[in-house]
Amino acid sequence: MVPSNSKKFSEIQWLCVVPLQNTPTLPQPLTSRSCLRTDCCHPRSCTWRRVCISAMVLLVLMAAVVFLAFPPVNRFCAASKNRTGFLCDDRVTCVPARQVCNRVSNCRNGEDEKEELCGDLPHSLPGHLVFRCSDPSVWVYADQRCNGMNDCGDCSDEMGSLAACPPCGSEWWSCSPVLYEFCSCVPRRLCRDGVQHCHSWSDEYICRP
Repeated sequence: MVPSNSKKFSEIQWLCVVPLQNTPTLPQPLTSRSCLRTDCCHPRSCTWRRVCISAMVLLVLMAAVVFLAFPPVNRFCAASKNRTGFLCDDRVTCVPARQVCNRVSNCRNGEDEKEELCGDLPHSLPGHLVFRCSDPSVWVYADQRCNGMNDCGDCSDEMGSLAACPPCGSEWWSCSPVLYEFCSCVPRRLCRDGVQHCHSWSDEYICRP
């Protein structure tokens, strides 16, 4: 005869060995290994992260291909007399800076007059086409710097550290001009024309055309 209390002990032991069917399991943290073992990852888990990373890599590769196939156009070129210019799409025609956005198409396809280039002067222009005068609110085209003319109105495009112009060339006569349109030189073609262009009168007594 087995004591009745031993029967109760066996039932208790059986309950401890066999897990309860309705006992909820605690959620486990998702890891890359768990995703490899099962296909029941949460939508916000590593499976979707892999998709996002793959899409980003694909976009970067596509952007690189586009950049290599269609590199940005370098519009800088040297026009006549080595003046700064605007290079057209044909990679041959070089338009002088001051002729850009003058409402006359100098490029074959008119890219020197397009809205994205001329819509907000001078901010929409490439930097190499613009020269800022001593007054930052005043600007001139880059090829107007050191051209002998007072385009800024205060001669800052012809004199001083901003302009950094070389001495008067062979076509110019160095003096202190009388006329406001010149800064430190007058054209030699004006020499000995019977009109005073230099304060010293050197354009009439020394300079020769």
